[in-house]
Amino acid sequence: MKKFLFFCLISTTMMAQQKPFVANYDESKVGQFTLPDPLLIGSKKLNSQADWEKNRASWLTLFADHMYGQMPKKSVKQTNTLVSQKEILGGKAVQSIWKMDFAGKVQATVVVILPKSNKKVPVFMGLNFCGNQTISTDDGIPIFDKYVVCNNDPKFIKNISQATSRGEWASRWQIEKVIDAGFGTITAACGDFEEDFATGYKNGLRTKLASELGLKPEEWTANGAWAWGLSRMLDLAQSVQEIDGKKVILHGHSRLGKAALWAGANDRRFAAIISNESGEGGAALSRRIYGETIWRITNSFPHWFLPRYATYADRENELPFDQHILLSLMAPRPVYVASAFGDQWSDPKGEFLSTKEMEKVYALYGKKGLGNIDMPGLNQPVGKHIRYHIRDGKHDINEYDWEQYIKFGKEEVE
Repeated sequence: MKKFLFFCLISTTMMAQQKPFVANYDESKVGQFTLPDPLLIGSKKLNSQADWEKNRASWLTLFADHMYGQMPKKSVKQTNTLVSQKEILGGKAVQSIWKMDFAGKVQATVVVILPKSNKKVPVFMGLNFCGNQTISTDDGIPIFDKYVVCNNDPKFIKNISQATSRGEWASRWQIEKVIDAGFGTITAACGDFEEDFATGYKNGLRTKLASELGLKPEEWTANGAWAWGLSRMLDLAQSVQEIDGKKVILHGHSRLGKAALWAGANDRRFAAIISNESGEGGAALSRRIYGETIWRITNSFPHWFLPRYATYADRENELPFDQHILLSLMAPRPVYVASAFGDQWSDPKGEFLSTKEMEKVYALYGKKGLGNIDMPGLNQPVGKHIRYHIRDGKHDINEYDWEQYIKFGKEEVE
Protein backbone atom coordinates (compact mmCIF):
# COMPACT_ATOMS: atom_id res chain seq x y z
CA MET A 1 0.00 0.00 0.00
CA LYS A 2 2.85 2.41 0.88
CA LYS A 3 4.51 1.72 -2.47
CA PHE A 4 1.22 2.42 -4.27
CA LEU A 5 0.75 5.75 -2.49
CA PHE A 6 4.38 6.69 -3.19
CA PHE A 7 3.88 5.94 -6.91
CA CYS A 8 0.70 8.02 -6.98
CA LEU A 9 2.48 10.94 -5.35
CA ILE A 10 5.23 10.85 -7.97
CA SER A 11 2.70 10.48 -10.80
CA THR A 12 0.58 13.39 -9.55
CA THR A 13 3.64 15.64 -9.31
CA MET A 14 4.76 14.74 -12.84
CA MET A 15 1.26 15.15 -14.33
CA ALA A 16 1.18 18.70 -12.98
CA GLN A 17 4.26 19.44 -15.07
CA GLN A 18 3.28 18.04 -18.46
CA LYS A 19 3.84 21.34 -20.26
CA PRO A 20 7.41 22.02 -21.54
CA PHE A 21 9.77 23.24 -18.84
CA VAL A 22 10.68 26.91 -19.05
CA ALA A 23 13.36 28.09 -16.64
CA ASN A 24 12.70 31.22 -14.60
CA TYR A 25 15.41 33.88 -14.81
CA ASP A 26 13.34 36.70 -13.32
CA GLU A 27 14.18 37.49 -9.68
CA SER A 28 10.71 38.92 -9.13
CA LYS A 29 9.25 35.47 -9.85
CA VAL A 30 11.50 33.48 -7.51
CA GLY A 31 8.85 33.47 -4.81
CA GLN A 32 8.95 33.69 -1.04
CA PHE A 33 10.64 31.06 1.07
CA THR A 34 12.00 30.47 4.55
CA LEU A 35 15.14 28.43 4.98
CA PRO A 36 15.40 25.75 7.68
CA ASP A 37 17.74 26.76 10.48
CA PRO A 38 20.73 24.35 10.55
CA LEU A 39 21.01 25.03 14.28
CA LEU A 40 17.46 23.90 14.98
CA ILE A 41 16.69 20.17 14.89
CA GLY A 42 13.08 19.62 15.84
CA SER A 43 12.68 21.80 18.91
CA LYS A 44 16.31 21.40 19.92
CA LYS A 45 18.50 24.49 19.49
CA LEU A 46 22.18 23.82 18.87
CA ASN A 47 24.23 26.39 20.74
CA SER A 48 27.74 25.03 20.66
CA GLN A 49 30.29 23.14 18.65
CA ALA A 50 29.64 20.10 20.85
CA ASP A 51 25.89 20.34 20.12
CA TRP A 52 26.54 20.40 16.37
CA GLU A 53 28.95 17.47 16.50
CA LYS A 54 26.46 15.46 18.52
CA ASN A 55 23.51 16.20 16.20
CA ARG A 56 24.98 16.69 12.68
CA ALA A 57 24.18 13.03 11.91
CA SER A 58 20.47 13.92 12.06
CA TRP A 59 20.87 16.26 9.08
CA LEU A 60 23.03 13.75 7.25
CA THR A 61 20.31 11.12 7.71
CA LEU A 62 17.65 13.44 6.29
CA PHE A 63 19.71 13.99 3.13
CA ALA A 64 20.28 10.23 2.85
CA ASP A 65 16.58 9.44 3.33
CA HIS A 66 15.14 12.11 1.04
CA MET A 67 17.74 12.93 -1.60
CA TYR A 68 21.09 11.17 -2.09
CA GLY A 69 20.35 7.72 -0.68
CA GLN A 70 22.16 5.66 1.92
CA MET A 71 25.93 5.28 2.03
CA PRO A 72 27.45 1.84 2.67
CA LYS A 73 28.23 1.02 6.27
CA LYS A 74 30.26 -2.03 5.26
CA SER A 75 33.72 -2.01 3.72
CA VAL A 76 34.96 -4.10 0.83
CA LYS A 77 38.37 -5.59 0.08
CA GLN A 78 40.34 -3.00 -1.90
CA THR A 79 43.58 -3.74 -3.72
CA ASN A 80 45.65 -0.89 -5.17
CA THR A 81 48.15 -1.84 -7.88
CA LEU A 82 50.70 0.49 -9.49
CA VAL A 83 50.46 -0.11 -13.25
CA SER A 84 52.95 2.40 -14.63
CA GLN A 85 55.02 5.41 -13.68
CA LYS A 86 56.90 8.04 -15.68
CA GLU A 87 58.29 11.55 -15.48
CA ILE A 88 56.34 14.27 -17.29
CA LEU A 89 56.44 18.04 -17.75
CA GLY A 90 60.17 18.05 -18.42
CA GLY A 91 60.93 16.03 -15.34
CA LYS A 92 59.25 18.28 -12.76
CA ALA A 93 56.40 15.83 -12.13
CA VAL A 94 55.80 12.09 -11.87
CA GLN A 95 52.68 10.52 -13.37
CA SER A 96 51.47 7.20 -11.97
CA ILE A 97 48.63 4.99 -13.19
CA TRP A 98 46.98 2.94 -10.47
CA LYS A 99 44.37 0.20 -10.69
CA MET A 100 41.94 -0.10 -7.80
CA ASP A 101 40.14 -3.44 -7.47
CA PHE A 102 37.14 -4.04 -5.23
CA ALA A 103 36.46 -7.66 -4.28
CA GLY A 104 37.52 -8.73 -7.77
CA LYS A 105 34.24 -7.34 -9.15
CA VAL A 106 34.81 -3.64 -9.85
CA GLN A 107 37.94 -1.93 -11.12
CA ALA A 108 38.82 1.74 -11.44
CA THR A 109 41.84 3.39 -13.04
CA VAL A 110 43.30 6.35 -11.15
CA VAL A 111 45.80 8.91 -12.45
CA VAL A 112 48.13 10.40 -9.84
CA ILE A 113 50.36 13.30 -10.92
CA LEU A 114 52.72 14.66 -8.27
CA PRO A 115 55.42 17.34 -8.27
CA LYS A 116 58.92 16.12 -7.55
CA SER A 117 59.53 17.03 -3.94
CA ASN A 118 61.53 16.00 -0.90
CA LYS A 119 58.43 16.22 1.28
CA LYS A 120 54.88 14.89 1.21
CA VAL A 121 52.68 17.01 -1.03
CA PRO A 122 49.05 18.20 -0.82
CA VAL A 123 46.77 17.20 -3.70
CA PHE A 124 43.59 18.20 -5.49
CA MET A 125 41.29 15.23 -6.06
CA GLY A 126 38.24 15.00 -8.30
CA LEU A 127 36.35 12.82 -10.75
CA ASN A 128 36.32 13.48 -14.48
CA PHE A 129 33.41 13.10 -16.91
CA CYS A 130 34.83 11.61 -20.07
CA GLY A 131 37.87 9.49 -19.24
CA ASN A 132 41.29 10.05 -17.71
CA GLN A 133 42.80 10.63 -21.16
CA THR A 134 40.83 13.88 -21.47
CA ILE A 135 42.83 15.61 -18.72
CA SER A 136 46.16 15.43 -20.61
CA THR A 137 47.61 14.72 -24.04
CA ASP A 138 50.10 12.25 -22.50
CA ASP A 139 49.85 8.89 -24.27
CA GLY A 140 50.66 6.97 -21.09
CA ILE A 141 47.08 7.46 -19.86
CA PRO A 142 44.77 4.63 -21.05
CA ILE A 143 41.74 5.51 -23.17
CA PHE A 144 38.55 5.05 -21.15
CA ASP A 145 36.30 2.41 -22.73
CA LYS A 146 32.99 2.81 -20.88
CA TYR A 147 30.04 5.16 -21.46
CA VAL A 148 30.81 8.87 -21.11
CA VAL A 149 28.50 11.89 -21.19
CA CYS A 150 30.62 13.44 -23.96
CA ASN A 151 29.40 12.72 -27.49
CA ASN A 152 31.24 15.11 -29.78
CA ASP A 153 32.29 13.40 -33.03
CA PRO A 154 34.95 12.39 -33.86
CA LYS A 155 36.43 12.52 -30.33
CA PHE A 156 33.52 10.61 -28.82
CA ILE A 157 31.40 8.24 -30.89
CA LYS A 158 28.14 6.93 -29.43
CA ASN A 159 29.34 8.10 -25.99
CA ILE A 160 32.60 6.13 -26.20
CA SER A 161 35.95 7.94 -26.05
CA GLN A 162 38.23 7.84 -29.07
CA ALA A 163 42.01 8.30 -29.09
CA THR A 164 41.50 11.81 -30.46
CA SER A 165 39.89 12.80 -27.14
CA ARG A 166 43.30 13.01 -25.44
CA GLY A 167 43.58 16.37 -23.74
CA GLU A 168 40.01 17.38 -24.67
CA TRP A 169 39.41 18.79 -21.17
CA ALA A 170 42.99 19.65 -20.18
CA SER A 171 41.89 23.26 -19.62
CA ARG A 172 39.64 22.05 -16.81
CA TRP A 173 42.55 20.51 -14.93
CA GLN A 174 45.44 22.97 -15.41
CA ILE A 175 47.86 20.23 -14.38
CA GLU A 176 51.09 22.14 -14.94
CA LYS A 177 49.81 25.20 -13.06
CA VAL A 178 48.82 22.93 -10.15
CA ILE A 179 52.21 21.19 -10.21
CA ASP A 180 54.10 24.51 -10.29
CA ALA A 181 52.16 25.57 -7.19
CA GLY A 182 53.37 22.47 -5.32
CA PHE A 183 50.16 20.45 -5.48
CA GLY A 184 49.39 17.10 -7.05
CA THR A 185 46.37 15.99 -9.09
CA ILE A 186 44.38 12.79 -8.61
CA THR A 187 41.48 11.79 -10.83
CA ALA A 188 39.39 8.87 -12.07
CA ALA A 189 36.47 8.67 -14.50
CA CYS A 190 33.11 8.72 -12.74
CA GLY A 191 32.00 5.93 -15.09
CA ASP A 192 34.38 3.48 -13.44
CA PHE A 193 32.06 3.61 -10.43
CA GLU A 194 28.77 4.18 -12.25
CA GLU A 195 28.12 5.14 -15.84
CA ASP A 196 26.06 8.31 -16.06
CA PHE A 197 22.71 7.23 -17.47
CA ALA A 198 19.48 6.01 -15.93
CA THR A 199 20.32 2.29 -15.97
CA GLY A 200 24.06 2.73 -15.54
CA TYR A 201 23.81 1.21 -12.08
CA LYS A 202 23.29 -2.23 -13.62
CA ASN A 203 26.92 -2.39 -14.65
CA GLY A 204 28.26 -0.34 -11.76
CA LEU A 205 29.25 -0.89 -8.16
CA ARG A 206 25.72 -0.45 -6.82
CA THR A 207 24.85 -3.76 -8.50
CA LYS A 208 28.18 -5.58 -8.60
CA LEU A 209 29.02 -4.91 -4.94
CA ALA A 210 25.49 -5.07 -3.54
CA SER A 211 26.15 -8.12 -1.35
CA GLU A 212 29.55 -6.90 -0.15
CA LEU A 213 28.33 -3.40 0.71
CA GLY A 214 24.98 -4.51 2.12
CA LEU A 215 22.86 -2.12 0.05
CA LYS A 216 20.39 -2.75 -2.74
CA PRO A 217 20.93 -0.58 -5.86
CA GLU A 218 17.69 1.31 -5.25
CA GLU A 219 18.72 2.26 -1.71
CA TRP A 220 21.29 4.71 -3.01
CA THR A 221 22.11 6.74 -6.12
CA ALA A 222 24.70 7.60 -8.76
CA ASN A 223 25.76 10.54 -6.59
CA GLY A 224 26.29 8.07 -3.76
CA ALA A 225 28.31 5.71 -5.95
CA TRP A 226 30.54 8.56 -7.14
CA ALA A 227 30.95 9.83 -3.57
CA TRP A 228 31.88 6.32 -2.41
CA GLY A 229 34.42 6.14 -5.23
CA LEU A 230 35.98 9.42 -4.12
CA SER A 231 36.46 8.05 -0.61
CA ARG A 232 38.15 4.95 -2.03
CA MET A 233 40.43 7.23 -4.07
CA LEU A 234 41.26 8.95 -0.79
CA ASP A 235 42.16 5.53 0.67
CA LEU A 236 44.58 5.12 -2.22
CA ALA A 237 46.01 8.62 -1.76
CA GLN A 238 46.66 8.00 1.91
CA SER A 239 48.62 4.88 1.02
CA VAL A 240 50.98 6.70 -1.37
CA GLN A 241 54.16 7.69 0.44
CA GLU A 242 54.67 10.94 -1.47
CA ILE A 243 51.20 12.32 -0.64
CA ASP A 244 50.19 14.15 2.52
CA GLY A 245 46.99 12.20 3.17
CA LYS A 246 45.73 14.88 5.55
CA LYS A 247 45.89 17.54 2.85
CA VAL A 248 43.61 16.18 0.13
CA ILE A 249 41.39 18.91 -1.33
CA LEU A 250 38.22 17.52 -2.90
CA HIS A 251 36.78 19.33 -5.91
CA GLY A 252 34.04 18.79 -8.47
CA HIS A 253 32.41 20.61 -11.36
CA SER A 254 28.70 20.55 -12.21
CA ARG A 255 27.12 17.13 -11.44
CA LEU A 256 30.46 15.95 -10.08
CA GLY A 257 30.40 18.97 -7.79
CA LYS A 258 27.21 17.54 -6.31
CA ALA A 259 28.99 14.23 -5.75
CA ALA A 260 31.97 16.00 -4.19
CA LEU A 261 29.72 17.79 -1.70
CA TRP A 262 27.99 14.54 -0.75
CA ALA A 263 31.38 12.85 -0.37
CA GLY A 264 32.68 15.72 1.74
CA ALA A 265 29.65 15.61 4.02
CA ASN A 266 30.07 11.88 4.63
CA ASP A 267 33.87 11.58 4.73
CA ARG A 268 35.48 14.13 7.01
CA ARG A 269 38.99 13.05 6.06
CA PHE A 270 38.91 15.45 3.11
CA ALA A 271 40.82 18.54 4.18
CA ALA A 272 38.77 21.02 2.13
CA ILE A 273 35.95 20.94 -0.42
CA ILE A 274 35.45 22.92 -3.64
CA SER A 275 32.10 23.15 -5.46
CA ASN A 276 32.39 24.55 -8.98
CA GLU A 277 28.98 25.46 -10.41
CA SER A 278 27.24 22.47 -8.82
CA GLY A 279 23.85 24.18 -9.04
CA GLU A 280 20.54 22.45 -8.30
CA GLY A 281 21.10 19.42 -6.10
CA GLY A 282 24.54 20.80 -5.23
CA ALA A 283 25.32 24.19 -3.69
CA ALA A 284 22.28 26.15 -4.95
CA LEU A 285 19.19 26.59 -2.80
CA SER A 286 16.34 24.38 -3.99
CA ARG A 287 13.72 26.75 -2.60
CA ARG A 288 14.81 29.43 -5.06
CA ILE A 289 12.84 28.74 -8.22
CA TYR A 290 15.48 30.03 -10.61
CA GLY A 291 17.20 28.18 -13.44
CA GLU A 292 17.17 24.42 -12.99
CA THR A 293 14.58 23.08 -10.53
CA ILE A 294 13.89 19.83 -8.72
CA TRP A 295 11.31 18.86 -11.35
CA ARG A 296 13.68 19.49 -14.23
CA ILE A 297 16.72 17.74 -12.74
CA THR A 298 14.88 14.66 -11.50
CA ASN A 299 13.14 14.19 -14.84
CA SER A 300 16.36 14.57 -16.80
CA PHE A 301 18.63 12.63 -14.44
CA PRO A 302 16.50 10.34 -12.25
CA HIS A 303 19.52 8.22 -11.28
CA TRP A 304 21.26 11.08 -9.48
CA PHE A 305 18.74 11.19 -6.63
CA LEU A 306 16.19 9.04 -4.83
CA PRO A 307 12.65 8.99 -6.31
CA ARG A 308 11.53 10.58 -3.06
CA TYR A 309 13.40 13.77 -3.92
CA ALA A 310 11.33 14.12 -7.10
CA THR A 311 8.16 14.32 -5.01
CA TYR A 312 9.28 17.74 -3.72
CA ALA A 313 8.90 19.28 -7.19
CA ASP A 314 6.55 22.29 -6.94
CA ARG A 315 6.59 21.98 -3.16
CA GLU A 316 10.21 22.85 -2.43
CA ASN A 317 9.26 24.69 0.75
CA GLU A 318 8.26 21.36 2.27
CA LEU A 319 11.77 19.96 2.03
CA PRO A 320 13.05 19.22 5.54
CA PHE A 321 16.40 20.81 4.58
CA ASP A 322 18.01 22.90 1.88
CA GLN A 323 21.49 22.92 0.37
CA HIS A 324 22.96 25.43 2.83
CA ILE A 325 22.71 22.64 5.38
CA LEU A 326 24.62 20.26 3.12
CA LEU A 327 27.37 22.90 2.90
CA SER A 328 27.23 23.31 6.68
CA LEU A 329 28.01 19.60 7.06
CA MET A 330 31.54 20.37 5.81
CA ALA A 331 32.26 22.30 9.03
CA PRO A 332 34.82 23.14 10.24
CA ARG A 333 36.80 22.48 7.04
CA PRO A 334 37.50 25.18 4.43
CA VAL A 335 34.94 25.38 1.61
CA TYR A 336 35.00 27.23 -1.71
CA VAL A 337 31.84 27.67 -3.81
CA ALA A 338 32.12 29.18 -7.29
CA SER A 339 29.65 30.30 -9.95
CA ALA A 340 29.76 31.75 -13.47
CA PHE A 341 27.66 34.65 -14.76
CA GLY A 342 27.05 32.85 -18.04
CA ASP A 343 25.67 29.86 -16.13
CA GLN A 344 22.38 31.23 -14.79
CA TRP A 345 20.97 27.69 -15.07
CA SER A 346 22.99 26.84 -11.94
CA ASP A 347 21.58 29.88 -10.09
CA PRO A 348 24.70 31.81 -9.00
CA LYS A 349 22.75 33.86 -6.47
CA GLY A 350 21.29 30.69 -4.98
CA GLU A 351 24.81 29.29 -4.64
CA PHE A 352 26.00 32.51 -2.99
CA LEU A 353 23.09 32.66 -0.53
CA SER A 354 23.60 29.01 0.35
CA THR A 355 27.26 29.74 1.08
CA LYS A 356 26.31 32.74 3.23
CA GLU A 357 23.97 30.58 5.30
CA MET A 358 26.86 28.26 6.26
CA GLU A 359 28.15 30.98 8.56
CA LYS A 360 25.80 30.01 11.40
CA VAL A 361 27.43 26.61 11.82
CA TYR A 362 30.99 27.73 11.13
CA ALA A 363 30.62 30.43 13.80
CA LEU A 364 30.33 27.63 16.38
CA TYR A 365 33.93 26.73 15.50
CA GLY A 366 35.11 30.34 15.55
CA LYS A 367 35.44 30.32 11.76
CA LYS A 368 34.50 33.43 9.83
CA GLY A 369 32.18 33.30 6.86
CA LEU A 370 31.85 35.65 3.90
CA GLY A 371 31.13 38.64 6.10
CA ASN A 372 28.51 41.36 5.78
CA ILE A 373 28.40 41.50 1.99
CA ASP A 374 25.86 41.18 -0.76
CA MET A 375 26.43 39.30 -4.00
CA PRO A 376 30.00 40.20 -5.06
CA GLY A 377 30.90 41.59 -8.47
CA LEU A 378 32.38 39.52 -11.26
CA ASN A 379 35.88 38.18 -10.67
CA GLN A 380 35.96 39.51 -7.11
CA PRO A 381 36.47 36.52 -4.75
CA VAL A 382 35.26 37.04 -1.18
CA GLY A 383 35.81 35.28 2.14
CA LYS A 384 38.63 33.26 3.59
CA HIS A 385 37.84 29.98 5.38
CA ILE A 386 34.57 30.06 3.44
CA ARG A 387 35.01 31.56 -0.03
CA TYR A 388 32.90 32.42 -3.01
CA HIS A 389 33.36 33.92 -6.45
CA ILE A 390 31.33 34.50 -9.55
CA ARG A 391 33.37 34.98 -12.69
CA ASP A 392 32.44 35.96 -16.19
CA GLY A 393 32.13 33.18 -18.75
CA LYS A 394 30.16 29.99 -19.20
CA HIS A 395 29.50 26.74 -17.33
CA ASP A 396 33.04 25.42 -17.05
CA ILE A 397 36.06 25.20 -14.78
CA ASN A 398 38.93 27.24 -16.18
CA GLU A 399 42.28 28.84 -15.49
CA TYR A 400 40.76 31.69 -13.47
CA ASP A 401 38.96 29.22 -11.21
CA TRP A 402 42.16 27.25 -10.67
CA GLU A 403 44.09 30.37 -9.77
CA GLN A 404 41.59 30.97 -6.96
CA TYR A 405 41.58 27.33 -5.84
CA ILE A 406 45.37 27.18 -5.68
CA LYS A 407 45.45 30.36 -3.61
CA PHE A 408 42.75 28.90 -1.37
CA GLY A 409 44.72 25.66 -0.97
CA LYS A 410 47.91 27.49 -0.09
CA GLU A 411 46.25 29.71 2.47
CA GLU A 412 43.85 27.26 4.09
CA VAL A 413 45.32 23.77 3.65
CA GLU A 414 49.01 23.68 2.72
